[in-house]
This record gives sequence, C-alpha cells and structure tokens, in this order.
Amino acid sequence: MPLFKTVNFNSTTQILVWKVTESYTELFEQVVLNDTNRIRLEGMKSQMHQCAFLSVRKLLQETGRTDLDLYYDEFGKPHLHGEKHISITHSHNFSAIIISDETVGIDIELQRNKITRIADKFCNSEFKFLDMDSDEYIRKLTVIWGAKEAIFKIRNEKGISFKDHINVQSFELNAKQNNAKLHYDNVVKYFNIHFEEIEDFTLVYAFEK
Repeated sequence: MPLFKTVNFNSTTQILVWKVTESYTELFEQVVLNDTNRIRLEGMKSQMHQCAFLSVRKLLQETGRTDLDLYYDEFGKPHLHGEKHISITHSHNFSAIIISDETVGIDIELQRNKITRIADKFCNSEFKFLDMDSDEYIRKLTVIWGAKEAIFKIRNEKGISFKDHINVQSFELNAKQNNAKLHYDNVVKYFNIHFEEIEDFTLVYAFEK
C-alpha cells in the first residue's frame, strides 16, 4: 500500500504513517539498507517485525531520505544526519515516523482490552480522572501509554518509570491534545502531547517544551 497518511503538523514537523499490506519481498526490493541494518533485518525472527522495519525505510524514502541518512546511538535512539530530529514507531501493520526541528517522540499502539490488566503498572495520578466503567477507558489508557512511551523516547534514560516519573494530565479524547510532565533525577521537563485514532490504533506524539 502507498503512504497511508501524512500530517504536516507545522512548517518544521511532519508525521508519516504507513500501513503494511505488502509482502516482505515487495518491501525489501523497494528500500535501501546500510550494512548494519541489513544484518539487523536478517536477525529478526518475526516477518511482521521485518516488514515493520522495512516500512519505516519506505517512510524515510517518502521524505527524500534513505536508511543511509539514519543512525542509532549507543542507547538505540535513532538520529538523522544533520539538524533534524526523528522518532520511529510501529505496531502490528502500522508504522510511523516524525521528523522535526524540535525534540520529538512518537508511538503508535493497538487499542486492546489487555491494557486494562496492566494499567496499574504505568498509571498513578492518572486514575484520578479515569473512569474504569466508561466506554472511553481503554482508549484513554492507550493515549496515556503512548504519551509516556513517546516521552521516554525523547529522554531515553535508564531508570525512568512510566508510573512514578511521568504524569499525564487530564484530557478529553475529542481534544486530541494534552500535557505531561517528567520528574526524574532532580530534573523536571514538560511536554505537549498530541494524539489521534487511526482505525483501531492510537497515534501519539510528544514535543518537549
């Protein structure tokens, strides 16, 4: 399938979403890989993960870049050569990237009932505004998880606890945005969160204030 969606958030930030409908072979034949990532790809046991990996490279190519423009630091965080920031995510048959002049993080998650069973592992103060009996409960939990995952990708520091160190403020789903705070190791950072629902998935991206 061609590019599923492009969001031109502002003049310096772009989000691209890919829905994988191609076979592994189709994707592989359409992308350029550096030697390191070719080895990473071959080491993946799941073809779903392989296709997600390749679809991210397709998204890069949509922006005029290739895998050769991408590198990872010692903590596994992706970077682009040059001054732009990038964050990458994939879940099942969707993948997405965000490229910006600002420090950004992105996450996409499938909305699933099982998130209710682990809510107490990543929520704390958020329970004050969550209604477990609401039809929106799973959808809101997915936003919260996505926001915390996106913030973690920005900070990328070992020891950060989603439950204890990242706080997502109260929000309504139709607002499609909210705020969050990270308080960890005597550092306090604030973030603007934006989210939208794509089919049965939730796409969340965060900007550090």
